[in-house]
Amino acid sequence: MINHDALDHHRQDAVRLLKTLANEHRLTILCCLRHGEISVSELTSRLPLSQSALSQHLAWLRSEHLVHTRRSAQNVYYQLSDDKAERIINVLNGLYCDTTPKTTPPAASQETTLHAPD
Repeated sequence: MINHDALDHHRQDAVRLLKTLANEHRLTILCCLRHGEISVSELTSRLPLSQSALSQHLAWLRSEHLVHTRRSAQNVYYQLSDDKAERIINVLNGLYCDTTPKTTPPAASQETTLHAPD
């Protein structure tokens, strides 16, 4: 059952979050951070972005409180800022990246199989 009062109160927060995740580069950054803290130089080597473009995406993620930084000497490290960001990335990972075979009963599998028209 949907709690409409909570939905009304948090609708704009959800919209902002979805807009942030709708960008493939920001989504990739968050996926990289799923397993822990990463330096900016490591992110630069993993993503096909200039350092300037990466900085803009990281600034956006910071402004949405999805990541936070830690500075050590001249290196800056990023990590997911809270449980909310990690849970969302884990759900997306499970939906789109999990390669573990799913076991489905044969009857259910046949019911949901779509066939292309001849």
